[in-house]
Amino acid sequence: MNPYMNQYQNNQVTTASPEQILIMLYDGAIRFVNLAIQGIQERNVEKRNLHIKKAVSIVSEFRATLDHEVGGEMASNLDALYDFMIREMTRASIKNDTSILQPVLNILSELREAWVEAAVIVRKEKAAGKSVNRVELAAAASM
Repeated sequence: MNPYMNQYQNNQVTTASPEQILIMLYDGAIRFVNLAIQGIQERNVEKRNLHIKKAVSIVSEFRATLDHEVGGEMASNLDALYDFMIREMTRASIKNDTSILQPVLNILSELREAWVEAAVIVRKEKAAGKSVNRVELAAAASM
């Protein structure tokens, strides 16, 4: 990657809101799962393994940052989804089967869209001068 693109990406991350960073991470996980699918289709074990590992790392980080005390049942539900996706990505890698990754892509895409909608709500709330906490953000994402 050229140095100008690196600088652009660094600027995007350093100036992004927490909601935007979360959406960027979902974009990355989706991109990595798609690249893992390509690796399987191309019979490229290294490509498959690299991108499944990256996607699992992102989903694992999502899981590790859940606050079960604040999030309650919503956090438990997300934890179960993240656990399922991690297990399925691992299973897809072992079985070399792209069909196992499709539900993972679907879940990641649906969660991403929910967070996009929540970010819009947060932006409107902030523009109206209201403060928004993590519980309100998560609740907005689950709508």
